[in-house]
Order: sequence, then structure tokens, then C-alpha cells
Amino acid sequence: MSGRAQLMWDEAVTGYDFGPDHPMDPVRLGLTKRLVDAFGLDKDMHVVAAKPAGESTLRLVHREDYIAAVKAASADPSAADQSYGLGTVDDPAFAGMHEVSALIAGQSVGAAEAVWRGDALHAVNFAGGLHHAMPGAASGFCIYNDAALAIARLLELGAERVAYVDVDVHHGDGVQAAFWDDPRVLTVSLHEHPRTLFPQTGWPEETGGDAAEGSAVNVALPAGTGDAGWLRAFHAVVPELLADFRPQVLVTQHGADTHFEDPLAHLAVSLDAQRAVQVACHELAHEYADGRWVALGGGGYAVVEVVPRSWTHLVGIAAGRPVEPETVVPEEWRREVFARTRQLAPGRMTDGRWPVGWAEWEAGYDPADRLDQAVLATRRAVFPVRGLLA
Repeated sequence: MSGRAQLMWDEAVTGYDFGPDHPMDPVRLGLTKRLVDAFGLDKDMHVVAAKPAGESTLRLVHREDYIAAVKAASADPSAADQSYGLGTVDDPAFAGMHEVSALIAGQSVGAAEAVWRGDALHAVNFAGGLHHAMPGAASGFCIYNDAALAIARLLELGAERVAYVDVDVHHGDGVQAAFWDDPRVLTVSLHEHPRTLFPQTGWPEETGGDAAEGSAVNVALPAGTGDAGWLRAFHAVVPELLADFRPQVLVTQHGADTHFEDPLAHLAVSLDAQRAVQVACHELAHEYADGRWVALGGGGYAVVEVVPRSWTHLVGIAAGRPVEPETVVPEEWRREVFARTRQLAPGRMTDGRWPVGWAEWEAGYDPADRLDQAVLATRRAVFPVRGLLA
């Protein structure tokens, strides 16, 4: 084991571009990498560009006919088949779509391989985390499900227990679907309640198929949940499940769209709470998975104010050189932000809420509190199935 962290990066991933009016602006990826570089974090990691995922790898999760449909739409966007979710408002077809989607998937698969083989202890692909893509359809801005592909590759390499923790504001539905009947994979998703947000799944009662009951865990958070509630829910569910499951690898998805400034959702989480969960995931990987940690990006549509800072914190934590919240953002990066977007960049790596306080579940719960009701619903649905106390 080298112990050194690995950052997966190929500038070509910024070609994942649904067009100028689409909320998933690839500038968020380029600006994140520039901020990582401005802090010198790239010098503390192996920066690696993995090859695109080949068809045999894509077929670990995706159907052959769907891959063919993506290739056809990639070659001729006007011929995109909407029955596969392609050429829609959420997932417009664009030239080269297959190639860049396979490249992003390849970075996550490469990260998983590096961690499993011991080339790195931690590996980050912030261009990944495209967790909505289904085996046979595009969905929610996602063409190929790199998170599911990384997990499937770990299983192919011999992993017997892989845990996936998803803290994107949207339910990690595609990853859950891919491993619904596989007890080797524990999927945990904390997300805004399906009553108020796409994809309208992720109810606490979704706990896995008959062959894997208790392997899917969903915490459906009330709209408006802020830092203290978000962290309380995470710590009331995730550590105890990981202690029970004892994963050999921890894969995490860190969508930044839980933030109070994100335009597509309704949680009220700060950058500082996002950083606190990133720190917790790092610690949990060391406590329960021998340090093996694959960390992915995900959603996030406040592309200047939030995403680059959040994922730079993630990279710094994985690199072993965390960026302190009060750190001033480098002026060179602020100038680049203005040149590329005509927006003013934030001045510090904090929203001014560090350290974030929260109450542990063990201290008791309030049955009239909507956040506590959500947590209790999840614990009652899953914990007894796994032999744990709800």
C-alpha cells in the first residue's frame, strides 16, 4: 500500500456538456481543478488520467442495447432515442456523449482499482458520482453510472463487502437499483424527501430485494433541513451500519447540491457541514474499511460559489492536507473565476459556520420533530433486519 492519495483527472471530462442552458455546467469541474491546483493539493497526490471504461466494463451495470443507444446518439444527436432517456430536457444528446461519459466512468473505475490493489489508500474522482443512470436508461443528468460501475468492478476484483454512502440532495436511485438484490453491497442514501424532489424515490421502506433485505438504506430528509439536522441524521445512521457491515472498501458520493444556495433543491446545508461529513467519511473509512476510500463528486449547481470549494475540501481531506475553513481563497483563482464566468468568487473556504454543532442520536429524540421522525423511520425499517436496535 503506497498510502498516497490519488486524484483522477483528465481535462477532457469537461466535455460532459449538455449545452449552455443546462444547469450542469462543466465549468464547475474546471474551476474545482484550478482551485485544487491553486492550493497545491495536486502536489500531495498522484494525479492520474485513467482510460475510458470499455464496453465490457460498462456492461457490468448497463445493458448492451442501452450502450448501443448512447453510442448512436453520440454519433448523431438528432437520432437520440428518448425511450432510453436520451435527447430529453434532463439528458440532451450531444456529439461525443458516449466517449466523455465513458471517460468519467473510467476515472471512477480506475479509482476503485487503485484502492483495491493498494496503489493508493484514497482516490477521488470529483467528476464522477453520476448516480441516477439506470442499467437501461439515462436519468437526471447522468448517462453512465460511474459509481455503480466502480462498485461492480470492486466485486469483480474479489471484494465481498462494499459500502456506498451517498449524501447528494437527490436519492442515489441508480446505484440502489444496480445492487438491489446483492447483499455484498450496502447502499446508504441521505437525501431530500421524495415528496418534494426528483427522483421521487428513496423512501425509508425501500430496504433491498428479497435476496438482500436490509442492504438498501434511505434517509428521507424534510425540505429545509439545515446543518445540525443533516449531521444528526448522518451520524444517527451511517456509523452504526458501517460498524455492522464492516466494508472492505467505502465508496462515497458528495453531491454539493445540499447547499442552501443550490438552485435545484430545498435543503439548507452549509459548506462547513459538507466538509464535516467529508471528514467523517474519511474517518469511517479508516475505522471500518482499513482506510480504503473512493470519493466521488455528484450534483451541485451553484457552480462558482459552492461546488469548487466543497470538492477542494474533499480533495484536501483525501490528500492528508485538509484546507482549514478560514483559509483565504487564492487571488489567482478568484481572477480566473471572474474571467471565465463574470461572477465574483467567494473569499474564504467557509460559510462562517465552522465548527458545526449537532446533537447525537443517543442523547434522545423528539417524536414531534420532523427530522427525528425521518431518522427514526429509517432506523425502524432497516436496523432490526440487520439485527440492530432501532
